[in-house]
Amino acid sequence: MSDQKHRAQRVAATSEDLALFEKIETQLYSAVVSDALDELGCPGQAMHHSVRPLWPDVRLVGWARTIECVDADETPGNPYAVEIEAVDSILEGEVVVISTGGSTQNAPWGELLSTAAMARGARGAVVDGLVRDVKRMQKMGFPVYATGIKPVDSKGRGLVVDYNIPIKCAGVHVSPGDLIVGDYDGIVAVPAAIASEAIELAWKKVSGENHSREELLRGAYLREVYDRYGVL
Repeated sequence: MSDQKHRAQRVAATSEDLALFEKIETQLYSAVVSDALDELGCPGQAMHHSVRPLWPDVRLVGWARTIECVDADETPGNPYAVEIEAVDSILEGEVVVISTGGSTQNAPWGELLSTAAMARGARGAVVDGLVRDVKRMQKMGFPVYATGIKPVDSKGRGLVVDYNIPIKCAGVHVSPGDLIVGDYDGIVAVPAAIASEAIELAWKKVSGENHSREELLRGAYLREVYDRYGVL
């Protein structure tokens, strides 16, 4: 059993959280959230462009449940111990965020882990590395983002070493409880400390974009629309 003393304490999402996640999924999008973070002086929160949804129309929003995985050339006596502990710790409303250091030899996520995570109430998974069992995950409707696909087990190739700690995933620092917003454009990690402010600002920007779109469709010039609403 790995040491848990340093880990952030997490609680399951409330009904209000879940309602907010659904609203963000349907009414906001990663680009406008990224813009809001820019305005708040917190750029660089969009993950590397190599992290892609594994099939079209995949969207996810939820609190981050972080997992750290590293490449391994040897198989320890109990290679899945921390991995099992990490997955069993997942709470309702969380998005699993896995750091692999961009591994191309280790596929730490697949159907069975998705099934276990989904049963715990997870809203999806983001991996800055490889996954497998993609068709099965798609069939079960569990949203997954990754850099690629490879049909290999993690045993002897990778090892989960910790979870629910600050990690770096696809170039972005992610802490447990950060807000993860993902759609076809990519993944944005919103620091928990400014999540409410960022989402409020994103709502305002979407409103401005909607007005801009309507006026542009009516033939208004981009300059006058931009001067009026200040969004592009």
